Amino acid sequence: MKTITLIPGDGIGPEIIEAVKFVFREMGAPVEWEEYPAGETALKETGELIPPALVESIQRNKVALKGPITTPVGKGFRSINVTLRQMFDLYANVRPCKSTPGLSSKFDNVDLVIFRENTEGLYAGLNYYDERLEIADSVSRITKKGCMRIVRAAFEYAKQRGRKLVTVVHKANILKKSGALMLEAAETISKEYPGIEWNDKIIDNMAMQLVLRPEQFDVIVTSNLFGDILSDLCAGLVGGLGVVAGANIGDEIAIFEAVHGTAPDIAGKGIANPTAILRSSVMMLEHIGEEDLAKKLGTAIDRTLAQKELCTADLGGKANTMEFARNVVKQMELIEK
Repeated sequence: MKTITLIPGDGIGPEIIEAVKFVFREMGAPVEWEEYPAGETALKETGELIPPALVESIQRNKVALKGPITTPVGKGFRSINVTLRQMFDLYANVRPCKSTPGLSSKFDNVDLVIFRENTEGLYAGLNYYDERLEIADSVSRITKKGCMRIVRAAFEYAKQRGRKLVTVVHKANILKKSGALMLEAAETISKEYPGIEWNDKIIDNMAMQLVLRPEQFDVIVTSNLFGDILSDLCAGLVGGLGVVAGANIGDEIAIFEAVHGTAPDIAGKGIANPTAILRSSVMMLEHIGEEDLAKKLGTAIDRTLAQKELCTADLGGKANTMEFARNVVKQMELIEK
């Protein structure tokens, strides 16, 4: 039995997390939950956005599942998601984006994974303001170590999953030093993976290529800001943020999450779509070595999404959050038969 830190989050977070707990209970997943608040909910309950008890739980369990979290705006608080990633050195943000039969999209042949460096770049928090000159500076700090480990993570993933191409995305024609570090990392590390090809694309061209022929890409690796933008772009190619999984992975700790927002306008109504958090749970099961359960749950989610009447309203169906979860469980039962 594996103990997982569970962070329901804010807005629709608790509702979609309940759907995950129901599905895991019904499928007999060998998981115990250790639940802690974060974000606005935690601020109200404990006076802190990230309570020490939550930090200790993640350090102890090494794996967490997180619903969407709200960082209060305009009150001087730093992004909770960024803080957690840097606190636990979760340097690889991993976002699979794959077409699913039944989901409305302009493409039906997308199957790519984005590796976004998660701790450096413009998200390093190096921001300065000169009141006299009225100039703001945001420093994009890139390190050789950071480039090496995110590129290695992408190549290793490709090797383990039988993927054949890694594309390095950069802006080395303008950001010559930082772009060169990422390209040099790929040149060095690719030699350790002889069965995997690699190429590179400048970020602006990459954005255009993705909306023209996304099928030409397999595994994509890039820096923090570029990865943030491209991962949402790619989510749009396969149905939106509500249907894609996300993971933040370091050498010791991993946090799996729904990458969409807290949707306060529908919070408490029981109609939120739990697909993203369920797919993130599939990634989590793979991470803890439960590959068979992960495959079964992933297949059940795909089969549910393929039948519009079984889906939530945002996907054209009439199911509420827990009805969708029950439909996923029914599909798992059919797989077993």
